[in-house]
Amino acid sequence: MTVAAYDAHADWYEAFATDTSSDYMDRVRGQLRDLLGPGPGRCLDLCCGTGLQAAELRRLGWQPVGVDLSGGQLRHARPRLPVARADAAALPVADASVPAVACVLAHTDVPDYAAVVAEAARVLAPGGRFVHVGVHPCFVGAFADRSDPARIVVDGGYADRERSFRAWSPHGVRVRVGAWHVPMAGLLNAVTDAGLTLVRTAEAGSGRVPDLFAFLATRPA
Repeated sequence: MTVAAYDAHADWYEAFATDTSSDYMDRVRGQLRDLLGPGPGRCLDLCCGTGLQAAELRRLGWQPVGVDLSGGQLRHARPRLPVARADAAALPVADASVPAVACVLAHTDVPDYAAVVAEAARVLAPGGRFVHVGVHPCFVGAFADRSDPARIVVDGGYADRERSFRAWSPHGVRVRVGAWHVPMAGLLNAVTDAGLTLVRTAEAGSGRVPDLFAFLATRPA
């Protein structure tokens, strides 16, 4: 089973995500809202962390159910939604059983995101929706210096896929838990390799260079 890197930082992350990064998280939820859209039934909040997306999912009409590996994170999530502790690459969920899956800000936290997408595809019902919202794979990572908001500097590390604790900010998430990098091609190929159909992509940022990349994919009916 994958090690739960956030267990030692769960309390810090809860405060960081709800206070320090509240504007950023609002933009994240905007992408989730725009791509997922309204719908009845369960939505699996994959790698749910502290459950910060649950309220938005409910506003859209979904019944969120969270899955995460981190017991520390789930301690904060339980008051927000029903949860199960499990590896996202080996879900305790039946085949073709949920109409929607959302995975938000998580692809850099797992060593094999393609396996996670394949699991999402497995549990989706025919016609079901999978929404990914994450850091932009081209402009956010150990290879990208974002210390100057007007000028992002990308180095040759873009091709590296191993976990890295290198980050331009000494106060953020990555210096604590690290990150696996998934290049743009790897991210999109994971979708098609899982048998999903890519429907729409989106980029967003507080400035001219986007820091978020999101997409909607569906399981063929």
